[in-house]
Amino acid sequence: MQALNIGATGMLAQQTNVEVISNNIANMNTTAFKRHRTEFQDLLYQDLRRVGSNSSDAGTVVPSGIQLGVGVRVASTYRVSEQGSLILTDNPLDLAIRGEGFFQIQLPGGETAYTRDGSFQLDSSGTIVTADGYTVLPGITVDAAAVGVTVNESGQVLVKLDGQIAEQNAGQIQLANFQNEAGLEHLGNNLLLPTEASGAAVTGNPDSDGFGGLFRGFLESSNVDPVHEITDLITAQRGYELSSKVIETADQMMATVNNVR
Repeated sequence: MQALNIGATGMLAQQTNVEVISNNIANMNTTAFKRHRTEFQDLLYQDLRRVGSNSSDAGTVVPSGIQLGVGVRVASTYRVSEQGSLILTDNPLDLAIRGEGFFQIQLPGGETAYTRDGSFQLDSSGTIVTADGYTVLPGITVDAAAVGVTVNESGQVLVKLDGQIAEQNAGQIQLANFQNEAGLEHLGNNLLLPTEASGAAVTGNPDSDGFGGLFRGFLESSNVDPVHEITDLITAQRGYELSSKVIETADQMMATVNNVR
């Protein structure tokens, strides 16, 4: 009887599903967080009577056969990259991307990571950095004498100096994009790393072809819908309970066979 093993695979799959949903709910207030969706696949099948095999010497063919599945497994946790809503912060260095693209961040080891979290600040030297102090590429430094900083929709960092009317261009923020965003590897701290699945980064200026525009004084919220997640959580819980019921029923059936006199 395979029902015991099949029920166990169902419980394990739904356990992973609950863990994914739990992470979504835990990060519902994380800036620019993208929710994940669990995708399942059925396991191999046992052919007790193969479809299309000959059923007689006359050449008749079995039309449907008998195939018994042996359970389910988690195939992937797919990152849903739909746009989160924009929240007004009025911080001049808070930037939200509306559309495609990622900010480029230089890690202490020299690697380039990518993020949608645009909550930036200035360090002691005037360089635009993340909350962890990592440099936002290409490494733009604001003059200490500046009395105002503006980032326009195209990514130009404009500073205003005391006594001057015209703003000066301090640098150009560029965005990166990937052929397969779901293939990016999560590093934690709202950072992502490229993989062979994601492909190489393609860079360009904000508000150009294939790249979204920047909104100064806004942050992108997570795209987690609490109502949707709670509904999925209830569904996963019911699936877990039903799989455990399968194991209980299979155990009772085996006990019945063992008690036959």
